[in-house]
Amino acid sequence: MRHAEPVMGTVFSFDVRHGEQARPAVASAVALLHRIDAVFSTYRPDSAISRLDRGEITLRDCPPEVTEVLDLCARVESATDGYFSVVPSHHLDPSALVKGWAVDRACDLLRNAGCVRHCVNGGGDVRLGEPPEPGRPWRIGIAHPLRRGELLCVVEGTELAVATSGTAERGDHILDPHTGLPARGLAAITLLGADLTTVDAYATAAFAMGAGAHAWAERTGGIEALAVTDTGTTWRTSGFAHHLR
Repeated sequence: MRHAEPVMGTVFSFDVRHGEQARPAVASAVALLHRIDAVFSTYRPDSAISRLDRGEITLRDCPPEVTEVLDLCARVESATDGYFSVVPSHHLDPSALVKGWAVDRACDLLRNAGCVRHCVNGGGDVRLGEPPEPGRPWRIGIAHPLRRGELLCVVEGTELAVATSGTAERGDHILDPHTGLPARGLAAITLLGADLTTVDAYATAAFAMGAGAHAWAERTGGIEALAVTDTGTTWRTSGFAHHLR
């Protein structure tokens, strides 16, 4: 079954290859996403993350998920030499990690319900489960950031996370935490890895790195990267080709 749900300021879509028996699990996953949004949305003044940012409550007053997410953010900040920041505009905002984390939790829920053949897309960032059918992997098209309507490539795989950061859809929304200015050097970067929590957050940080992203991605275990620079040239890490269709 297929289902799309507007939540967390974007659209989450589910492709679950288990027929109508998947409907209750998908409904539970959607409810989970709405609960996560109620806790972490920076656009909702009553969310725990907004109240924590304003100093109205302490971390001890927040749901335990807030501590979990902030701990994950601290690990990503360390792993990316500070190019990932939980306070990108001087306000507490873990959104660059929360979306991928939410997708991973939704996938865990589906898997625990026996719906292992699934693809969950959170605003263009994707987590793939087991194959949609025997002998055929999932295939994900990566849009070219500088040529509207054109695909840069198609990646395929199972049990894989795919995340892209760039300016094509939202303009200059990613800041370099070291300068406070919009990141420069890349038009888009796509990362592949095992879980979307890490891959999505790493993609944001890698975009902020600009020209330094290639060397960082090459030496970082568990991920592969493909980038288009702001001048239109492309580069990829040594193992990315293994995932191309």
